Amino acid sequence: MNIAIFGTGNMASGLAALFNKAGHNITLASREPVKAQTVAAKLGTGIGVSSLADAAGAADAVVLAVPYEAAANVVEAAGDLAGKIVIDITNPLTVDFSGLTIGHTTSAAEEIQKRAPGAKVVKAFNTVFASVLQNGGKASGKPATVFVAGDDAEARKSVVSLAKSAGLAAVETGGLASARYLEPLAGLNIALGYGLGHGTDIAPTWQGIA
Repeated sequence: MNIAIFGTGNMASGLAALFNKAGHNITLASREPVKAQTVAAKLGTGIGVSSLADAAGAADAVVLAVPYEAAANVVEAAGDLAGKIVIDITNPLTVDFSGLTIGHTTSAAEEIQKRAPGAKVVKAFNTVFASVLQNGGKASGKPATVFVAGDDAEARKSVVSLAKSAGLAAVETGGLASARYLEPLAGLNIALGYGLGHGTDIAPTWQGIA
């Protein structure tokens, strides 16, 4: 796949490295082009850099690897995302990471879908720590599970295939409204990893579900 990753942080670089290793064509895009070039150079060969709009235009899938509060502006800057798979990895966390800013009746993913009504928004990768991605997608030596939610069935399956191609496990969790469960799950993972001191070599999964 041709994948545009919006962002230059640890999640963006972790996904870029994994997807690049799996043979996908990766372009990093940011509102700070110099930073994107620096990150791409550190990651090695095969990863391009472009503007948000140009990267989105050439992509099969766009990954929103930015803080949730920045997602609306980034989506607007990307231009027309109609027909594109938009993979939302954000979590609507409070500043101190102690809770969520929205939930129950909506989710970050659903709000992003409103901002890009023609896109096929899929929630995924939001429950996986960046350090797990940087460890080849493994937590405690085992492939981490990516939970995938989206209203478009084919887009969900494409993201499942993408995750598996990068060496992770993947589970479909239904429509985009399931993001209302997945975002609190990410909050629990953060509470366990940081609040209770279990570290970041952890990831949620379910036994018996492939």
